[in-house]
Amino acid sequence: MNIQPRVRGFICLTAHPEGAYQNVKHQIEYVKSKGEIKNGPKKVLVIGASTGFGLSSRISAAFGSGAATIGVFFEKAPAEKKLATAGWYNTAAFEKQAHEAGLYAKSINGDAFSDEIKKHTIDLIKQDLGQIDLVVYSLASPRRTHPKTGVAYSSVLKPIGQAFTNKTVDFHTGVVSDVSINPIESEEDIQNTIAVMGGEDWKFWMEDLKAAGVLAEGVKTVAYSYIGPELTFPIYRNGTIGQAKNDLEATVPVINDILKDLNGVSYVSVNKALVTQSSSAIPVVPLYISLLYKVMKAKGIHEGTIEQMQRLFAERLYTDNGEVALDEKGRIRVDDWEMRDDVQKEVAELWNQVSTESLPNISDIEGYRTDFFQLFGFEVPGVDYEADCNEVVNIPSIS
Repeated sequence: MNIQPRVRGFICLTAHPEGAYQNVKHQIEYVKSKGEIKNGPKKVLVIGASTGFGLSSRISAAFGSGAATIGVFFEKAPAEKKLATAGWYNTAAFEKQAHEAGLYAKSINGDAFSDEIKKHTIDLIKQDLGQIDLVVYSLASPRRTHPKTGVAYSSVLKPIGQAFTNKTVDFHTGVVSDVSINPIESEEDIQNTIAVMGGEDWKFWMEDLKAAGVLAEGVKTVAYSYIGPELTFPIYRNGTIGQAKNDLEATVPVINDILKDLNGVSYVSVNKALVTQSSSAIPVVPLYISLLYKVMKAKGIHEGTIEQMQRLFAERLYTDNGEVALDEKGRIRVDDWEMRDDVQKEVAELWNQVSTESLPNISDIEGYRTDFFQLFGFEVPGVDYEADCNEVVNIPSIS
């Protein structure tokens, strides 16, 4: 099957298996080039393991510290003449290379919000690993069915209080325009978004894992958040998504209490703005990222998801002295280079100058586009996209 990208807005409807394989291979090679993560985790559960930060977390744990990993995700499997989703192909590539390296790696495909998948995961841990010493929570979903009530919630991407107007870009065409987003219509929009993207499901996972006896002494768990610059605050940090992130961060002391008798600890890591399927959907953010990339690449401090996660593991979660550096609100910050004063000052100056005409010269919009297509296995160096490719690629541990 010849596979080419088919795009609808911020979603690519196709994915390339060979491109995914090479993408995962490049991430693995990066982690291996950085050397062993000393004192790193050995038995790891990654919830939301198939794309973005979750996938890079799994790669960092496996190839940075030789960890056995179980990944949970919700992806579409392939069939003849029918493509899988990118996350399926990513996981197939990861498992193949992990097994070739002699590493334990198994995966579970299903709704991670459900009690059924939680139980399935616990049973697999008991059967194969006994206990785990790290839980990465990296779910990104627009919808959640509550496992206790059966109520289905959908998140919304809206400002709170008043409409928000600012610049945005169609990263496919390079056209810069103004976008206006109406505010929430009721408090229910906030509560629905918190129900999907807040900390409750993370807490449910940790409660169930603890009750089942599959958490090791000294277990760590980490979930991911974002803050960003003031120009994105109305649509992100001060909007409905930001309220959900506040709830996620407020869950840390709750989980710490759950883990107290195991001497376990939970963290929220605030990560850098990067091209992900989620961030591509947020107005203003793609334009901000394209300017940010320009500035950070010029300064030699640009990172993708794998560089971020390797640094999180090696320099934050698993330090030589065991101490984890936190900000004044108790969060890990690997967005520290993005939020440097000199970086943000230059981005703000470029923001004031940016237009459709100036965009190609003052931004890295091409880098943004490349990163977007690489999420789906396209525009990856070394892949022949004119050649036929087998679309039916199985994940070894999923029958």
